[in-house]
Amino acid sequence: MINRTMVRTRVVQTMFAYYQDSDKTLLSARKELNKCFADTYDLYFLLLDFINELTAHAQRMLEDQQARARATHMSFTPNRRFVQNRLAQQIFDNNALRTRVQEQKLSWESSLQAVSDVYKRLIESDFYMEYMRAQECTYEDDKRLWRQIFQYLLAGNETFYDALDEMEVVLDKTNWVTDADIVISYVIKTIKRFKENSTPQTPLLEMFDNEDEIRFAEQLLEHAIQGHEQYEVWINSHLKGWDADRIAYMDRIILEVALAEITSFDEIALTISLNEYIEIAKEYSGDKNYMFINGILTEILRDMKHQGTLLKAETLK
Repeated sequence: MINRTMVRTRVVQTMFAYYQDSDKTLLSARKELNKCFADTYDLYFLLLDFINELTAHAQRMLEDQQARARATHMSFTPNRRFVQNRLAQQIFDNNALRTRVQEQKLSWESSLQAVSDVYKRLIESDFYMEYMRAQECTYEDDKRLWRQIFQYLLAGNETFYDALDEMEVVLDKTNWVTDADIVISYVIKTIKRFKENSTPQTPLLEMFDNEDEIRFAEQLLEHAIQGHEQYEVWINSHLKGWDADRIAYMDRIILEVALAEITSFDEIALTISLNEYIEIAKEYSGDKNYMFINGILTEILRDMKHQGTLLKAETLK
């Protein structure tokens, strides 16, 4: 689930915190990095569990309508298609989800208003009304509805993200809001993988796709910390009139982690490394600072190429 793009971002964030910690050690940095990964994985399970919460809320709304109908002696025939959605039932029964939610004490209890708000938007949506009115409903229709909910009602929903922000504090997690869009895409990917005959033993996404990603994360962090002094020399010698003390702290961190990857992972193409850290700079640094970071990196790498110390020099224009 966690790919190299997310690994790079997490290492940059961990390094940012690392240099602000008076008791910093490589071990403490590793622990912080692993917590970041675990928190992102918890968000994946929390968002999957939102399927259960929204279904339960819809069930309560039906029960309220039935109670009001009885109290006023009105006829009421509930449409139970949504609350009987087969994909939702499979998610509710999934062993891996139930175990993780219980072990990590993940809950929507502090954000039930967000669940209610999403439900109101859902029942007003065209795709929901079409789903509820259709003459027939297949298992694929059930899956499609939930993909649409995550894609159109949750992704980019500021109110929903505000709820995640509050839950992040309550549950002592990190990066939930910044990770939300990409983790929602993982939830959609998970929904697509379910089949009509899927059982409670159906596996969910692993935290990492393979052990190579774990090793990459650990090694990148280690190289970034151990090479700090050398990277500082390279950066300061290429500032060209800039006051070293005026360089944004985050800019330095991004530059150092980028240099750690470029000089330590020969198998990763130089253009990939450069592009990845420019994108991180666009997200986490100041306006247009990514151009400054790109310029410094390019100058450092050109010098290394001329000195014959850049193993990937053939890819540098």
